Amino acid sequence: MSTVSGSVALILALVAGGAAFAASPESSLRPEARPVASVQMAALSVDVPLNAMLRPVVRPVSEQILSVAARPADLQSLGPEISLRPSLRPDSVVEQALFKRRQRRKGSVCGDLDIQGEEVGAVPAKLNGCGASNAVRIRSVSGVTLSQASVMTCETAQALNRWVDKGLQPAFPRRNKVETLRVAAHYACRTRNNRPGARISEHGKGKAIDISGFTLANGETVTVLQGWRDKGYGKRLRKAWKAACGPFGTVLGPEADRYHRDHFHFDTANHRSGSYCR
Repeated sequence: MSTVSGSVALILALVAGGAAFAASPESSLRPEARPVASVQMAALSVDVPLNAMLRPVVRPVSEQILSVAARPADLQSLGPEISLRPSLRPDSVVEQALFKRRQRRKGSVCGDLDIQGEEVGAVPAKLNGCGASNAVRIRSVSGVTLSQASVMTCETAQALNRWVDKGLQPAFPRRNKVETLRVAAHYACRTRNNRPGARISEHGKGKAIDISGFTLANGETVTVLQGWRDKGYGKRLRKAWKAACGPFGTVLGPEADRYHRDHFHFDTANHRSGSYCR
């Protein structure tokens, strides 16, 4: 009797299970993906500050900002009011620069702003072979003042300008540059070394200039006579003298002869064999 009851119970269980299986949903129980709009609305409904969502990603700190942070506290307090962009120059500064440039252009000769002076024109000859055409009177070259305004041709002025810029100034320290050339002689209608019967000197043609010394930025004066054998300035003077051989056709110094012990003689004479330097 118990066996029959057990069998009946098993059959009833199987029938109930089959009915439940038949009634199970055909679709998956996984939830469907919500529309994007619904997700966004849900995110907005959360109590999160709007600024936190819209705030951009923090950029790396630049070196410019770090340099501002390293400034004194009184400047740091200004914050973003401090601009890293350089401020515009005042109009007065620009006007002064333009005025100086106009003045340089007005005072320039020989077609070079670095050669300041005035035009002289034709220089009459007192002796046969002297004189110069289209001469100029030079006050400064490459920012270096001549101790006396000197008359010469533009060819000579241009050679002097090149030498001062490329030869003389590099021979001296940057912090103690040459500010003045001590001119011993420029145009003069005379013979070579003032000897009777000698040829007309290049000085008499406006093609020569004699330099006896230099005044430096610190106020010190270096003469060719004393500085040539000086331990401190000897090498500098020799370097400057050597650099003149090229811009000038003739370069004479203390070792040339007894007439040039105390100055440099430079002229723009043309020699068949090239520059004559002694």
